[in-house]
Amino acid sequence: MSKKAVSKEEKPTEPKKEEKKAEVKPQKSEKPKTEKKKKQQKGVHAMYKTENDKVTRLRPTCERCGPGYFMADHNDRYTCGHCGFTRYKRA
Repeated sequence: MSKKAVSKEEKPTEPKKEEKKAEVKPQKSEKPKTEKKKKQQKGVHAMYKTENDKVTRLRPTCERCGPGYFMADHNDRYTCGHCGFTRYKRA
């Protein structure tokens, strides 16, 4: 006999694994869907206010960079995102 034949005979054959049945899990109770409020998009309409035929700026422009660079409105200050200039609000 060859070694291959002997090794096959000596190895115990593994029984075939039984297929697992899909267990049915209890479903979680569904929560009612709540509608989310859409955030107002930031853009040009957030920097201007129009009344009748007049357009007014809501934020100041940067003193260093000039017109076209609006300053960010924080709680206690205005800040330019381009050059970093900060102007504090008066109390």
